[in-house]
Amino acid sequence: MGLDGNITGNDRDSESSLLLPTAPVAPTQYIPKDTFHFAYIIYFSLGVGFLLPWNAFITAVDYFDDIYPGVSIDRIFALVYMLVGLCFLLVIVFYAHVSDAYVRINVGLALFAVALLVVPVMDAVYIKGRVGLMAGFDVTVGAVGLSGMADALVQGGLIGAAGELPERYMQAIVAGTAGSGVLVSFLRIVTKAVFTQDEAGVRKSANLYFVVSIVVMAICIVFYNVAHHLPVIKYYTDLKSQAVNEEKKEKGPLTGAQWRSTLLEIVGSVKWHGIGILVIYTVTLSIFPGYITEDVHSETLKDWYAILLIAGYNIFDLVGKSLTSVYLIENAKLAIGCSFARLIFFPLFLVCLHGPEFFRTEIPVTILTCLLGLTNGYFTSVLMILAPKVVPIQHAETAGIVIVLFLVVGLAVGSIVAWFWVI
Repeated sequence: MGLDGNITGNDRDSESSLLLPTAPVAPTQYIPKDTFHFAYIIYFSLGVGFLLPWNAFITAVDYFDDIYPGVSIDRIFALVYMLVGLCFLLVIVFYAHVSDAYVRINVGLALFAVALLVVPVMDAVYIKGRVGLMAGFDVTVGAVGLSGMADALVQGGLIGAAGELPERYMQAIVAGTAGSGVLVSFLRIVTKAVFTQDEAGVRKSANLYFVVSIVVMAICIVFYNVAHHLPVIKYYTDLKSQAVNEEKKEKGPLTGAQWRSTLLEIVGSVKWHGIGILVIYTVTLSIFPGYITEDVHSETLKDWYAILLIAGYNIFDLVGKSLTSVYLIENAKLAIGCSFARLIFFPLFLVCLHGPEFFRTEIPVTILTCLLGLTNGYFTSVLMILAPKVVPIQHAETAGIVIVLFLVVGLAVGSIVAWFWVI
């Protein structure tokens, strides 16, 4: 569907594919317009929302470094967040057919708000600027784990729900995830420039990240519950219900054995899309943010260097995820091949630390970081959009959750590799 609400040639094909093989619709049937692009805005906002907690925890790393010195904050946070999310996603995949995505997403958004509230509250009533209170660190890691659980509930549900809709809504969510990184990077730059660079200033900036994130979570809860009442969303929800009812009439109630068989078929249909995404995030998380925050340094930019590199990555990640609204590679094999080609970033970044002097300067590192973000964003968006379209609409939600599972495995593997890829 074009941005004006009309069906374009490519989108007509993609929307028609949603209706097959069990839910054909007459060509003349009216498809509601996304008035004022409100549904698109909602899904973009939800994409911003479910990744904002992770970005808030990581971007406030200077605050955590100050109060917990000597601890590898970013790598510990990444490992806990990804592994907890992975475990809960595995549970969700096996019980997706008997659980309600609407409930999962609302519960997850509420858990995000609780996890985010932990840091400013603990700072005000317990930490109070004191250093080395490791009980506070344990609680913070627990909050990160809670966010990982919430991420599994929200991301799995949202990506699954978007898989049942035209491709522009999946693109909106994926672009929103990049938008959250840009938002937090913007906040990080503003707070560093405005607040004093002492203990009080760092505390104020960190608390600002978490307060903003909590506000965004509240907006997301409202938006998500409004989305279900929009005509364009209800249309595709009814379409899925029709397909599910027809499948029940044809095959009868879904038993546990039937579901396991169906799940295997879905995994088989999207496995190469998922493997491509797994490789994308294994490469990305092996390098970002650990390499950026700990391994490269600039005598000129000093502590601004990592901040600007993270901002550059996030901006180009957003650009990449937005490019699919302009041009989408429809050849999944090509996109998967390009995902594997990103392995070249390992030797390239290695050269930036141990190669000729020119490659160890700010310009090559900045260019490579931006390319890392651009390719991460574009090929993630391509594969996320294409994967749910290879299964019938009644199984698109499960296909979306399976793809998220591959993504989180990639994040977890990348986080683990980051520990061992010490350069």
